[in-house]
Formats: sequence, C-alpha cells, structure tokens
Amino acid sequence: MLRSLIADIVILSCFAQASWAQSPPATPPAAQPAKSVAKKPTAKATTAAKQPGATESGPCRLGVISAIGDRFSVQKFGVTIFENEATEVPVEGWGFDDFVIARVRAATRADPAVRRIAYPKRAFEPFYNPKSRLFPDPSERLPAIVRRITPNANCARYLVVTKLNGELPGTRMILNGIGTYNQGLGSLVRHSHLFANISLSLLDGRSYEQISRPFANFGTRMSESLRLTEDPLTKLDNSLYPEPAMAASNSPTLRERTRALVAARLDQALPGYLKDE
Repeated sequence: MLRSLIADIVILSCFAQASWAQSPPATPPAAQPAKSVAKKPTAKATTAAKQPGATESGPCRLGVISAIGDRFSVQKFGVTIFENEATEVPVEGWGFDDFVIARVRAATRADPAVRRIAYPKRAFEPFYNPKSRLFPDPSERLPAIVRRITPNANCARYLVVTKLNGELPGTRMILNGIGTYNQGLGSLVRHSHLFANISLSLLDGRSYEQISRPFANFGTRMSESLRLTEDPLTKLDNSLYPEPAMAASNSPTLRERTRALVAARLDQALPGYLKDE
C-alpha cells in the first residue's frame, strides 16, 4: 500500500516536470519600436534674402562720368542787358545723364570694359560754381574732382561729360549749358532756339592729367562754319518757348527736342575721344 502511494507520487511528479518543460515561460511582449517623429521642414523666411546686385568685374578701360545734371536754362534776350532774363528750371525726369551714358554705350557697342562711374550728388558743385574766381583752386578743377570720386575704380582712362557756358554767335550773350532762348524786339521779330553746350574731357586713369584731343571736333566745327542754312535741330517755334519759364519741365516736345540735340552733339564728338578704345 505504501509502495503504491509512493509510485503514484513519483508518476505525478514526472508529469508535472514534463508539463513545466513543455510550457515555455511567459515572456514580456516585445517592445514596440519608437515611432519616428518626422521633422517639420524649417519654415521658409517670408521674404527671400536680398541678393547683392551684380558687381562689374574685370579690367576697366574707360570710366564714363556724366555730370550734366538736371537743369534746363530758359533765357530771354532783349535790346539791352537790363531786359535779359535767365531761369534754371529743374527737369529731373528728363534724364540727361542717363541719356549720355546710353549714347556712350551705343558708341562702344556695350563694351563691358566701358563702365559708368557713380558719384555723390554735389560732387561737381566746385567745378560749376568755384569759390576762387581770381586764383583758381586746383581742388575745384576737373582732375581733382574725378580723382576724389574714383578711389577704387582703377580705370585706364576717364571720359567726363560736363556742360559749359557758350557765347551766342555774333553777340556777347552767354548761353548757360543746355536750354532754350528767345531773342528779339517786340513780339513780331522774336525768334527762339535750343542750345546744348556740352564738353568732353579725357583723363588719364593714373595721373589724372587731361589727354588732349585737339582735332576731335574739327570736322564738326568745319561743317558748322560752312553751314548756309539754320540748323533744324536748334530752331524752335516761338509757340514752344516756355512762358513762364517753369513750364518747360512739363513740355514733352522740349524734352524730346533737347535730347535729340544732345544726342547729335555727342555723336559728333565721341568718335574723336573713343578712337583708342
């Protein structure tokens, strides 16, 4: 009886061990891979960063400086000097200096080695209105002014276009730069004209000494001296003469006629100054 009970206990023990061996221990569930958090794209700036403007590089054979400005002279000449009048009219929208640069670019076929030189607005004030009348101050002359405004330009030469005061042929009356004049006695014998007194100067890029071009305008001066008829570019109908003078700035006809005259003067003179370019 005792043996039978022991045998049963042994048999049950064996079954328990077998059952334990066949049932693998419970394992914790595998850890779930962490969800990848997608990076949000960096918000773009609302306004794109301003790119610096393209800078000119390479050699500069010719730096072009136009200092004509934005004034149009309206003048009237009477019988005596007491009847003479002169008014400088602001004409900012006429773009004389931009127009000069465009003509030079056309004459040089847009050569990249020919560049416009920018300068402070009043840089040429000492040239046009010098303080020293009796004893010229070198600092007020063109070479000194160009040297001051081109410290880093490094151009081989500089072409400077300025306006000047010219004398009305056959008289002692002065025409100021670019503009129009009306001359005569009374209202029936008066006549009106346009004028464009501009000067071209060529300076050496190192010494800033002026390079002489004595025959640059020889052909033009000769043809003008032999002219038998009035220049159609300068003749102006009296009805187009601005009265009052300040009305000049609102006249598209005066603007276009004056630009055409400036273009003609430049086209005549430029070949003599650009022949080595």
